[in-house]
Amino acid sequence: MGEKMTPLTLFQLVGLFLICIGLFGLVWRRTLVGMVIAIELMINGAGLSIVAAAQLTPASAVLGQLGTLFVMGIAAAEATLILAIVLLAVRRFNTSRAGELSGLKG
Repeated sequence: MGEKMTPLTLFQLVGLFLICIGLFGLVWRRTLVGMVIAIELMINGAGLSIVAAAQLTPASAVLGQLGTLFVMGIAAAEATLILAIVLLAVRRFNTSRAGELSGLKG
C-alpha cells in the first residue's frame, strides 16, 4: 500500500529543498549579502546530497566526504571573494542594493 521513503531519498529531498530555497533567495533578494547567503544555501544543499549519496550507496564513503570537503573549500573561497567585492561596492557606491549598482564604471 504505502511504501516508505528510504533515507537516501529523504536526504536528497532535503538537499533539493535547500537548493530551491537558495534559488528563491537569489532571485528575490535585493541586497548583495542576501544573495551570497542564498548561494551558500545552494552549495550546502549540493554538499548534503553528495555526502548522503556516498554514505547510503555502495559508493566509497571516503570519496563522498572528500568531494564534499572540496565543495566546502570552494564555497569558502567563493564567499571570501564575493564579500570582498561587496565591501568594495559598498564603499564606492554607499549601497549594497543590487539594483542600484547597475552603473558600474571601469
